[in-house]
Amino acid sequence: AELEANPFYDRYRDKIQQLRRSDPAAFESRLEKRGELQKQPVGHSRQGDFIKCVEQKTDTLGKQPMSRGFTKDKTLSSIFNIEMVKDKTAEEIKQIWQQYFAAKDTIYAVIPEEKFDLIWNRAQSCPTFLCALPRREGYEFFVGQWTGTELHFTALINIQTRGEAAASQLILYHYLELKEQKGIVLMTAEMDSTFLNVAEAQCIANQVQLFYATDRKETYGLVETFNLRPNEFKYMSVIAELEQSGLGAELKCAQNQDKT
Repeated sequence: AELEANPFYDRYRDKIQQLRRSDPAAFESRLEKRGELQKQPVGHSRQGDFIKCVEQKTDTLGKQPMSRGFTKDKTLSSIFNIEMVKDKTAEEIKQIWQQYFAAKDTIYAVIPEEKFDLIWNRAQSCPTFLCALPRREGYEFFVGQWTGTELHFTALINIQTRGEAAASQLILYHYLELKEQKGIVLMTAEMDSTFLNVAEAQCIANQVQLFYATDRKETYGLVETFNLRPNEFKYMSVIAELEQSGLGAELKCAQNQDKT
């Protein structure tokens, strides 16, 4: 009953019930661990243990069988003719990339080399992080895990209830083929539309740059704390940073309009 009271339970009901039927012992074990976590004050050492557990579980993201709608080993050549743009400028390639994806239900970006290098270097020491997605009911936490140049996301409640069986719900693909010659990195994504729409996926993707490409020490400090000093991590700091940046404001406004 307590799990069903979670405002995001409906999104995961089928998968949770499937786990309950197929492996009752694992289901009960995860509920017990979740209950232990809730009894601890924010910042308590048990929270640090939980974050370490989350990191262990997210290590399997990208290694599970691909969910429906996702492409295994999605290469740049499968969506883009590299040979045809070798003589184009970075700006021309950016326009082509944007035009190609403009009519598609996905997210995309062209990232400058310097910005990607900053993100990539930081991801080597801090490969896991938490972001907050505005929902009508409040905020839903998503965990991101770098697997090579792919960045996999799944909801925190998905990890809590399904553990290592938690599948990716959003994957950001970064292509480095044009990085050296053109100074750009191409990015696109695939998502599970059962859980995320394009605007929500964009909000999550924007937080990669918010937390990993920032010049603000306090902002990237949250990523470092999550990875290196989990006992000190405060979940509400992520929401505060998101609200301060204004990244989720437009999405929240649209959700409130839909609600009315």
